[in-house]
Formats: sequence, structure tokens, C-alpha cells
Amino acid sequence: MGNVRPEKVKRIARELYEKHPSMFTTDFEQNKKILAPIMSTPSKSIRNMIVGYVTRLVIMNLPEEEPEAAVVAEGQAEAEAS
Repeated sequence: MGNVRPEKVKRIARELYEKHPSMFTTDFEQNKKILAPIMSTPSKSIRNMIVGYVTRLVIMNLPEEEPEAAVVAEGQAEAEAS
């Protein structure tokens, strides 16, 4: 089962990600440091929920490699190693 987050947290996280998509990464701790100068939050738990959802959005929006491309890349790496 997934995490249940208030709609307010999701809305804020989506707005932040839309405004600053290149600033955030897949690392939760790094995103906490990035968020600090952008906005002030009333509590640590709300900040963590927002950062957690932003991190999740980043992970969901990563371009997925096609399985065939991954197999070709592995074959090329093995050929170069030989």
C-alpha cells in the first residue's frame, strides 16, 4: 500500500516540482537542503512530507530505458571490456 498524504502537501510539492524541475534529485536528504532556501515550512514533518513527495515525483518522471536498449548497452560494455 502507498502512503496517504494530504492534498495540500501534494499540491505544494507539484507546484515546486513544476517551477524548479531541474533543481530536485532522487535523493531525499539533498532535496531537503534544496527546499530550505526556496520556502519555509511550519514544521519539520510537513517539510519532510513535501520533500518526500517531490522526490517521488522526480523518480516517477525519470525517463525509462527500453529493455532492448539496456541489453545493447550491456553487450557493448562487455565487448569493450574484452
